[in-house]
Amino acid sequence: MRHEELWKIYRSLNQEVSDTYQAWAFAVNPDELAKLVMNGTKCATTSLFVWYERGEAKLPQVADYNIILNGRDEAVCIVETMKVSIVPFNEVTEEHAFKEGEGDRRLETWRTTHRDFFSKELLEMGFHFHDEMLVVCEEFQVVYKP
Repeated sequence: MRHEELWKIYRSLNQEVSDTYQAWAFAVNPDELAKLVMNGTKCATTSLFVWYERGEAKLPQVADYNIILNGRDEAVCIVETMKVSIVPFNEVTEEHAFKEGEGDRRLETWRTTHRDFFSKELLEMGFHFHDEMLVVCEEFQVVYKP
């Protein structure tokens, strides 16, 4: 299902909801991570603050709606942002790493995986990663599954 169709269905059931939403897929393993969102294991994500500083995306806000896409750009569910915090990479908490729901859900593993991913992304933008870089930690909940 296309994201426009899913949003139309959701809006017909929840008319007080605004018309604004974002549709996106996770940058790595979109099918696997979408499944983790759908089954409730993944209820958080982290992104580099520099992406928002550069205007490449809108900084997430509490009460934002996002449609999660799989690797084929099919809409799998709608999530609502519940919490957003901007912190240095080295201050991301064990609780947040656990809520991301990936791998063994340990902070050490989260840091290794995200350090590698962010380093590659930053190099493409002409930056170098460091542990004090600001990241955006977002928590969400699934509000609708088709």
